[in-house]
Amino acid sequence: MTRALACVKKEFLQFSRDRMLLLLIFWLYTAEVIMCTHALSFEVRNLHLAVYDQDRTQLSQKLVERFTATEYFGKRFLVDSPRQIDALLDAGRADMGIVIPPDFSDKVGKGRTAEVQLILSGVNSNTANAARGYAGAIVAGFSHELMVQSLQQRGIQARLPEVVPRMRIWYNPELKFRYFMVVSMIVLAGFMVGVINTAASLVREKETGTIEQLMVTPLRRHEIVLAKLVPTLSIGLVLLFPSLLIARWFGVPMEGSVALFFLASAISLIASMGIGIFVSTFARNLQQALLVSFFVLFPVMFLSGTIVPVESMPQFLQYLSLLSPVRYYMEISLGIFLKGVGLDILWPKFAMLFLFGATLFLWSLVRLRRRMLE
Repeated sequence: MTRALACVKKEFLQFSRDRMLLLLIFWLYTAEVIMCTHALSFEVRNLHLAVYDQDRTQLSQKLVERFTATEYFGKRFLVDSPRQIDALLDAGRADMGIVIPPDFSDKVGKGRTAEVQLILSGVNSNTANAARGYAGAIVAGFSHELMVQSLQQRGIQARLPEVVPRMRIWYNPELKFRYFMVVSMIVLAGFMVGVINTAASLVREKETGTIEQLMVTPLRRHEIVLAKLVPTLSIGLVLLFPSLLIARWFGVPMEGSVALFFLASAISLIASMGIGIFVSTFARNLQQALLVSFFVLFPVMFLSGTIVPVESMPQFLQYLSLLSPVRYYMEISLGIFLKGVGLDILWPKFAMLFLFGATLFLWSLVRLRRRMLE
């Protein structure tokens, strides 16, 4: 233990002297979480609307106000021709155009079907689909209201048949996307630090030639490797505290056990460090280590459900996502933060995460040991 502790002390000293690395790790756990939470959102708000109202009546104005009265549509452009709508859509200044025909109010007054044209920009399919859904709901509500008013004007008090949903939303009643995004960024930050820092630390020793000096010391090979992993594991767990403060600042609830979240984070870090060790066996310099790390990180992260839901992926990719340890860490984190569930519910996820972590770690150590003997 004496020589192992001496090696760990040496690694902590070497780690603390690299101020740029410390700054980057701190940045990932704090500033990166804040920026990505604000910037990355699938919620569509404040869409720009181009209106070509040929009817220019009180009824057509009410329809337009239905759009602008919601939080989904913000800025409004009043145009005089369809070509102006095309120009606004082409320039990216408008997301949707509405064309109200000149006989709109006349048809409604006579009880006939009145059509309204909606023109959407499909450049961003996510925005277009959301705008189409919002517009459909607004027009349907407006049409239902006109039908009720028409019946009342004729003295018909019969109630129209309708289905009224009574929703109960669990775990995130306000449907705030930032709750998911904060947890996702914390999970990704921990995994990226484990992979990149471990790979860079081992490759740096080979690149500078100090690995040969360590090999002639009384230290055993596994002690050298484990000593290099202790700083990354320690720093990764310590920096979870400011990340949790950021999550609290965003209003993300912590319904479950903080200790259980730290346990899951430690297992995930071990798995990511195993990948980092594996990367270091291929790379000969720091640049190669970073490139190979990104080559491994992107598929693992994109298949984990941290960016898009796993259920929205093709079937074969859903099966492939089962090989991503980040998926299990993400599901555990969401369960602890938002659901407040414990180990009695999450134990299958913990078991899979532990299995991946132990397998990757031990396999990478065996491969690294063989490379050292070459």
